[in-house]
Amino acid sequence: MKVMGLMSGTSLDGIDVCLLEVEGTDPLRLDWRLLGFRTHPYGSGDRGLLRRGIEEGDAALLCRLHGLLAEGMARGVLALLDEVGVAPEEVSAIGSHGQTLWHQPPNREKGGEEGRGWDGGGADILVGPPGRGFTLQLGDPATLAERTGIDVVSDFRSRDVAAGGHGAPLVPWADRALLSRPGTARVLQNLGGMGNLAWIPPRGSTEAVLAFDTGPGVALMDAAVALATGEIRAFDEDGALSRRGRVDSGLLDRLLEDPFFRQPPPRSTGREHFGSALVARLAEERGLVPGREEEGWPDLLATLAALTARSVAEAIQRWVLPRPVDEVVLAGGGASNPVLVEALTELLAPIPVRTGAEALGIDPDAKEAAAFALMAWAHLHRIPANVPEATGAPGLRVLGSLTPGRRAAPSAGSRP
Repeated sequence: MKVMGLMSGTSLDGIDVCLLEVEGTDPLRLDWRLLGFRTHPYGSGDRGLLRRGIEEGDAALLCRLHGLLAEGMARGVLALLDEVGVAPEEVSAIGSHGQTLWHQPPNREKGGEEGRGWDGGGADILVGPPGRGFTLQLGDPATLAERTGIDVVSDFRSRDVAAGGHGAPLVPWADRALLSRPGTARVLQNLGGMGNLAWIPPRGSTEAVLAFDTGPGVALMDAAVALATGEIRAFDEDGALSRRGRVDSGLLDRLLEDPFFRQPPPRSTGREHFGSALVARLAEERGLVPGREEEGWPDLLATLAALTARSVAEAIQRWVLPRPVDEVVLAGGGASNPVLVEALTELLAPIPVRTGAEALGIDPDAKEAAAFALMAWAHLHRIPANVPEATGAPGLRVLGSLTPGRRAAPSAGSRP
């Protein structure tokens, strides 16, 4: 079965598209091949529009983004298929994560959401279970199905959230199926906009996967670089700006006091918590002027890099150990930042920290797109793909919603 995966992450760097061929029916005994992968980078205008939508979007802008994202995803799908010489008719489904607009984890300490309950009379009915979470991803599946003709599985997080889970992290089920190795217990640490990890036991083990969000990945650093350079650069390429700075230990300690870092798994977070609004407040506190990158910005970048590294290392030390960990493998944009990699290598010693396709078992840039391709495969087979131990959901759930493509329609005389 050929399935495609689409991912647009919190780092807002572009749309990842992959084509996966999967053989077998047991998720723990699959054979698979990555047939193709490409990233379609967002331009500065794209990123600006997405940031505006996430941070201050009104209904009209969000509606527009919902369709435009799907149009871009469809072009990416068709371009990859053309590149590898596979016809759309040969693809069973596209697994589309979409672009997260808002993700609010459940809070068990809170009461029901807006409304007072429904008593059959005039009381409000917009009320949910105590402290339920909410999640919303943009990228219209109907547009994607219409443009490509391929069935689309989308909205993977919502079912787990509806069941009472965090809806995150979602990829550990696929990580285990794709990337477990005999005799090796691994921590797969993603350093996208947000950081999340999955502890994967050796292949064949019956132990449960442990997975949770560690906190910021590169979202805070990216936001600081954009401000420091007047939007000329979108990320700290090769760690150049953060390497010129000095860590402000007082600020670092204050940031590490955030209650999120003390919260035991299951847990999840997003730009709503660790995003550009926090960076703007920190810059104002320190009197930093946007566009003047040498005037104090390197120190803030160095401190934010240290925050990511410390939060990841402490999460592994506090919540993963004493489980066996033979290696920590980094993926996501942060894995290309030598300042982050060096800091994590030092903090996690003697556990080896590795990067790259050979270490991971797949092109690191393709990892999450491949995960959603496999989750589309799981949906078609009605196989649950959440990990309740990771999300906090009360049980296994089949994830995603199916939007049919333009397959051959039944004849007018056929029965429905």
